[in-house]
Amino acid sequence: MKGLLKERAVFVIGIGMHPYTFPNKNSFVPMGLRAVREALCDAQIAWEAVQSAYVGTAAIGMAAGRVMFQHLGSTGLHVTQVESASASGCSAFRLGCMDVASGNNDIVLAMGVDKFGDGKRAANKDGLPRLSPTATIPAVKFALLAREYLERHGLPVEAMAKVAVKNHGNAAMNPYAQFRKQRSLEQVLASPKVAGDFTVQQCCPRGDGAAAVILASGSALDRLGYPKQRAVRVLASVANSERRGTNQEPSVVEMVRMSSQQAYEEAGIGPKDLDLIELHDAFSIEELLYTEAMGLCKHGEGAQFLADGASAINGQCAVNSSGGLLGMGHPLGPTGIGQIAEIVRQIRGEAQVRQHARSKLGLAHMIGLGSVSFAHVLASWGETS
Repeated sequence: MKGLLKERAVFVIGIGMHPYTFPNKNSFVPMGLRAVREALCDAQIAWEAVQSAYVGTAAIGMAAGRVMFQHLGSTGLHVTQVESASASGCSAFRLGCMDVASGNNDIVLAMGVDKFGDGKRAANKDGLPRLSPTATIPAVKFALLAREYLERHGLPVEAMAKVAVKNHGNAAMNPYAQFRKQRSLEQVLASPKVAGDFTVQQCCPRGDGAAAVILASGSALDRLGYPKQRAVRVLASVANSERRGTNQEPSVVEMVRMSSQQAYEEAGIGPKDLDLIELHDAFSIEELLYTEAMGLCKHGEGAQFLADGASAINGQCAVNSSGGLLGMGHPLGPTGIGQIAEIVRQIRGEAQVRQHARSKLGLAHMIGLGSVSFAHVLASWGETS
């Protein structure tokens, strides 16, 4: 999409969310509607102005979009539902960007909504015998990666647990977060074991939630009279999937490294230009692995980058100022859209007590089962004008 985004600018002009919650019996419809209505209000447009919609969901079932949108009005808009596991919202966002960048539509909704489902995975239905009953369980995969990483670099488990301390602390300041309580290092380490060296507070929760963004072209901004200082431009949107990997680098880390590098090249920036990153921290070790893979620090220096406060709010580059998956929560469908909303909020200077200074450029990065990877670079109006 490199050429498209350069030829026809795409902007985020509205964001909205329903707070992430623990699984409950409430319908997904009010959650989704709240997120969409907030986004419409933020964008200062009516529902009738939206020309197409992309809905990311992993666990609700078929036709979730139309079930929700009929309550806003049956306007005849084009609706597409997307599923990419944890990256469902990211996929919906990318498709929305392509829609606007192609010139097909001027104003597009990209959203994610989910409730805790049955968790059935295609990997468990492929008819192939498994060497281990835990072979397809992400917690086991990342626990093995964590053990290897800590041993290779001579690090204690505390180095990894500090990720959860930081991200729970950020989530405590986020009104949309599922967990809004600070955790000490002692509390994180003392929580029940899950797999390997992971404790409960180093593994993200599953829950319910919704998030939505409104995308628009430059001509739509002019037509709407939208205040351009609030418009956040999408400089890059890339996607890839896991390869075989090498002995030097786990395949999932390689995937993150390659997608990040592609996003930097498409946006015309480098990792040191970034002020913010929202990344996939379903397990604490991922933040250490990915800050290295994304080029924020050198190989093997992820733990020190964290310990030095470089990834804290008002540090060198705020990583998961929202609280990340560990603190903010991970309802699957909305997660990637929630990342976009956080970066937009920070770039606008509207994040209140968790506002990161100098927020001009941000990277939203997610992975999903399979594994697939999505990366989006967003920038303030002043960085692109």
